[in-house]
Amino acid sequence: MSNALSVAYFDFYYKSEAEKLAQELKLPCFQITTPLKKHTEYSYLLLITDGGLSIAKTGKSAPNPICVDFVNGAVAHRRVFGGGKGQDIAKAIGLNKRSGLRVLDGTAGLGRDAFVFASLGCDVTLLERVPFVRALLKDGLSRASLSEEIANIMQRMTFLEGDILKQTEESYDVVYLDPMYPHLEKSAAVKKEMVFFRDLIGFDEDADHLLPYAKKVAIYRVVVKRPKGAPFLNNESPTYQIEGKSGRFDVYVNKTLDDS
Repeated sequence: MSNALSVAYFDFYYKSEAEKLAQELKLPCFQITTPLKKHTEYSYLLLITDGGLSIAKTGKSAPNPICVDFVNGAVAHRRVFGGGKGQDIAKAIGLNKRSGLRVLDGTAGLGRDAFVFASLGCDVTLLERVPFVRALLKDGLSRASLSEEIANIMQRMTFLEGDILKQTEESYDVVYLDPMYPHLEKSAAVKKEMVFFRDLIGFDEDADHLLPYAKKVAIYRVVVKRPKGAPFLNNESPTYQIEGKSGRFDVYVNKTLDDS
């Protein structure tokens, strides 16, 4: 039986950086000398390489590691071809009614939705309470801040340490929540990172507590991203819903947004 998670590095050059991260996360740390597919001691590794921090699954048929990349890949494609303010997520937070919203993403994860908000002109504050996910997110934000291509977007993203439930009650126009939900399906539609996170985190058992807090700090609305068939957060019916192909956005309105 393998252990769950460790910090690792291939190149001795990254030893001190890896040890520092391991100490922060209270995880073991070692130099890996075998291919990921042959490693059996840990199921997952937080890898520090010249490309930054990534998370990798080990063992046979191990997929490629995952990192937070706002410059290339799927996030870049979504920024260019995602549909702008016409996409469901933009309508859910109210960008069809008002621009330049101040958004708190209280469960930021790998930051992809927050990046969409920032690319559409919002000022976004990101919170992520799972320590190893927070480390991946911070690393991705740091690397992206060096990119001239998306410099204007990154300037609209602010990262805060800690748990949304332990923050001071500063007000935001919109609070966005996407808590981990216990998906049971194992189809190809389940994203690789969600499989990783499900294995390591499970789901947010206290997710229901997020909604009352979010409604206190949201001036206009709280938006909760949910899979199809998932119950309402805190068993509270939303003001309205926006249904998508694989999920939905539950919108809780505190105050009406308008362009005035």
